[in-house]
Amino acid sequence: MAALHLMISGRVQGVGFRWSMCEAALEHGARGWVRNRRDGRVEAVLDGPEQAIAAMLRWARNGPRSARVDHVETRMAAADEAAMLGAGFEPLPDA
Repeated sequence: MAALHLMISGRVQGVGFRWSMCEAALEHGARGWVRNRRDGRVEAVLDGPEQAIAAMLRWARNGPRSARVDHVETRMAAADEAAMLGAGFEPLPDA
């Protein structure tokens, strides 16, 4: 499966979303990155085995307990987004 790009909206900043997503990704065996957007959304790119991506999509639709996810927009990651993938899952600076 190719890398997947997510834009997550709702109350997703200031609630530990990025750090919780990093923990969930490590638990499920996904790699990628996550960052806050200036418009209040969280952006992430996921890659890995199909079951890991499916588990992360389920997780992203709920987020951590303190978050409120209203919408998760998904699409295939663009080449420049996928190029930012490392060996693990990491938070990036805000964009």
